[in-house]
Amino acid sequence: MIKIQNTTLKKQPKFWNHALFHPTDAVEDPWGRRILDRMAADGAIKTIRIYSMFEDIVYIGEDGEICYDFRISDLRIDYLLEKGFDLLLAYGAMPDCVAESILYLNGSSKNNTRYKGKMWNSSPPKDYAVWEEICYEYTKHLVERYGEDTVAGWHCQCHNEPDCTFWMSNLGEEDCAVKSAEYCKLYDAFVRGVRRASKGIPVGGPAISYNVDFLDQFLAHVKKTGVEMNYVALHTYGTDVRMLNDGSTPLATENHFVFRIDPYMAVLKKYGFENTELILDEWGASTHGFYNIEECPLLIFRENEVYSSYFAKLIYQLIESGINISKMMICLSGQHEMVTDFSGFRNFFTLNFITKPIYNAHLMTSKMGDYLVGVTCENENIFTVPTKDEADNYSVLLTYCSKHFEEDLPAITEEISFSDDISDMTLTIYCIDKNNNNPYRMWERAGKPEMTEDMLKALRKEGRLKPVSVQKGNEPLTLTLTPNCTYLILAEK
Repeated sequence: MIKIQNTTLKKQPKFWNHALFHPTDAVEDPWGRRILDRMAADGAIKTIRIYSMFEDIVYIGEDGEICYDFRISDLRIDYLLEKGFDLLLAYGAMPDCVAESILYLNGSSKNNTRYKGKMWNSSPPKDYAVWEEICYEYTKHLVERYGEDTVAGWHCQCHNEPDCTFWMSNLGEEDCAVKSAEYCKLYDAFVRGVRRASKGIPVGGPAISYNVDFLDQFLAHVKKTGVEMNYVALHTYGTDVRMLNDGSTPLATENHFVFRIDPYMAVLKKYGFENTELILDEWGASTHGFYNIEECPLLIFRENEVYSSYFAKLIYQLIESGINISKMMICLSGQHEMVTDFSGFRNFFTLNFITKPIYNAHLMTSKMGDYLVGVTCENENIFTVPTKDEADNYSVLLTYCSKHFEEDLPAITEEISFSDDISDMTLTIYCIDKNNNNPYRMWERAGKPEMTEDMLKALRKEGRLKPVSVQKGNEPLTLTLTPNCTYLILAEK
């Protein structure tokens, strides 16, 4: 028995409906816009994180002066704003024309090239004053084009994953102190440049991928110098391809806490930043968005009900942790590498635009209310997040899974009841499991055939989120729970 109580526990920020859209320069391409259009129309994603891509903006004029061409950047941001997204802008990479070196390149991609042949220059600038000026001119342009009030509602951050190959890729992990010291210079100049143009837009960093020592050194610098930091940006991934393949770190939402969040929070508390706004500006069950089932067969979880269950359980655990998270942004990198459907890349839609369960899980969670309410449940494998809105409509998210998301749980039936009288309400039940809202499993049951037009049509239809049942509130509500199923129950007047 799961009983939804009528006690309001707290107002709960819906931190989970946000995404890193990658590659940024797919915003101007039809396939990228198709994804953005769908997310906007459905209301599944609120904030989009993109890169500023200064390499498309900054160039040297005929007289050797630094010049700016914002047209492509404007095209991208205009489109995102037209669709109603909020923005988080990562200021990077380093334009070749102002870089200390043009040899420090990051080519993280399945095919060792970035989208449209572009590379990420991970070099420091020749002159940090020039970097400051670039940050100033870019921010000033944003304010002039979109207005200070609009820009102040976004977030901007300095660079991306400076603890790994996105910053000073000529150095290894053992040079953390050198890399962090240079990044602190980069960050200081970034803040000076942004603040010259905008007093309102929140500034933050360091958007690290994993290195707690790097975070420690950065926060020590912030504490010592008093440089402005309105929020902390951190990345959290549960495992990676190597550890999945060798079995050392199988899928588990607990990994985020053991390997990332708990060590991060210890450092934040050490320097007194535990109450600073926290943005997990990249998350995923596994790293390596550019890898798929060719490198790691276990990445098939990205195509089926496992990832949606993982997402729901992670939301539950993050709420239970009490950590002050304002945004958690799923990373959609790697999507331009697809050549077939259901190949295990890290994205919402397949090559032929078949919707994956992880997208439908985001769509389901977008329907949740702003207030967390109490719940009682005796089954330790059921994770329930009940919410309600201002009008006392309920939305209850729950998933049923084991620690490693294996199929080692029995199918069960579970009765759901409400302390409130909901007899005059309508109950709408959505479900993602092996048999519902799950195109991959439909294709698997059919024997994984070639993608004919008829098959694509059927799979696209299956991927469109739809209720499994609608009933009156005075009727008993019983759910059939199978391993890694995820439900959303709406009780609406």
